[in-house]
Amino acid sequence: MSEQPSPLPDDFRAWLAERGPDAYALVWVAGGSEPAGFEDMGVPRVGESGIARAGAGLTRIALQEVAHGRAETLRRWLQLDDGVRHLAILTTGSGALREHTPGELAAELMRDPAGDEARLSEQLAGWFYRRNAEARQGLELGWISAAAAWACHLRALAGCPPPSVLTPSLQRAGELDDPTADLVVTTALKVVELIDRLELAYRTRAELIEDWHAVEPLAADVPALAAMADWLLDQIALRDAHAQQLRAVLEPDLTDYLRDRRTGGALLGTGKVLDEARTAHLAQARESVRAYTAAAHSGRQSEARQLLDAFPAPARALSTSGPAAAWRQNSATAQDALEDLAAQRAATTAEDSADPELLHAATSYLAAREAQLHLVHDALGRLAFPAPVPRDLPEALAPVPAARTHSRLIEAFGTLERAAETLEGQIQYQLQQPVPAHRRATTGAESDLLNRALGALEHARAADSPFDEEDIRARLQEAMTRPVAPAAAGQAAPTGHDAAHAQALAAGPAASGVNRGPGS
Repeated sequence: MSEQPSPLPDDFRAWLAERGPDAYALVWVAGGSEPAGFEDMGVPRVGESGIARAGAGLTRIALQEVAHGRAETLRRWLQLDDGVRHLAILTTGSGALREHTPGELAAELMRDPAGDEARLSEQLAGWFYRRNAEARQGLELGWISAAAAWACHLRALAGCPPPSVLTPSLQRAGELDDPTADLVVTTALKVVELIDRLELAYRTRAELIEDWHAVEPLAADVPALAAMADWLLDQIALRDAHAQQLRAVLEPDLTDYLRDRRTGGALLGTGKVLDEARTAHLAQARESVRAYTAAAHSGRQSEARQLLDAFPAPARALSTSGPAAAWRQNSATAQDALEDLAAQRAATTAEDSADPELLHAATSYLAAREAQLHLVHDALGRLAFPAPVPRDLPEALAPVPAARTHSRLIEAFGTLERAAETLEGQIQYQLQQPVPAHRRATTGAESDLLNRALGALEHARAADSPFDEEDIRARLQEAMTRPVAPAAAGQAAPTGHDAAHAQALAAGPAASGVNRGPGS
């Protein structure tokens, strides 16, 4: 059971207010993860949505209904669960949000002397049969999905379906035989072992890869395993130097957000919400790193290489450029980013007994991240503090500094559009109220600096905007299909333009600029 000991929003109070201590909320939880660093992502609690964990965003939930008592709540969960979306069971007590698994409720009901064990077994058998019947693979493979779903949601009751549940399920499907029963039991126990291994303090990359290969094919049909598959990929990536270099290039700078979380702003209702732009960029980065990791460890080396070639790790700068120094001098967030990088490097160096692969990958990440931060700070410094054009610069070279600024922005952010999205997101984040105490003295200046850089970027984008081919084509088509005005009854009087055109024709080819053939 997960618990988030935080003040609750009014929505939760409205759901469960005056319904008694036995009220349970059944809510659908949309997919998504909370923005945090790779290292900060905790071990997933398989079978739970994670919505009650500290820092989770409650905007991902939608209320289905409120049930009363464990028996009714479990009955409704078994009826409503569709095997696709995550249906969570939530309660509130003493101001804390708690998430319960169906297995916890079933185990409590089984221990209750007044409980109806036969009825509960019948309900569980109906759900288990449905998980097989509605599995996309069908036939025998459907029982594998059903067994994995049992291990995720009901292992608190039993590691595998007990005979009182398994036998009627197989009978209903017309598959009551020992091989099928053995398949169900073996699959469920194997998944339970995988889940238990998540809690081990130390895992080698080879062990993580082996577990990921076991979970990945099941996750497609058992969404409760998707978080486990993603977490395993992230752990593998933390031990892969190339994956960490790719991550260093693609991840946006979240220094301001992560620092706010570390300084006590993680409580629900007081913590800052990461802006939409950087949230989207972070999700794209994680998706790309996971895609590389999956390809690299599934024998698809060409796909993995394509990703690395598309986003090469930048070379470390041997010295700090003038624009980067100017940006760091004026941006508190940039200074914090450098301090955090130095702290990570010191912590990595102090890990004498760390896994060699983990240490090598962390070192690779820090080197690439330092280079990436230099690119970002250099590009933003060129926007906010443009250097004057040198007095003796040849006129032909005058446009080059602006072009170099564009190239640095593209090198740092990928496109000018992504640079603008990042700046807009950071500004939006800085403007959230109330401002945390630790940055009240710097937020105003930081916002002004970001707005200054964004203004310069928008001006540069407007001056360098390319022709819109589709717009030009549409306007040309409109002009060509426009009906011709009817001719007047009499000849219109010649205009000044007509007279000038007639004179040009009379003057001959030299004057008109038209090359005429011999027979003209």
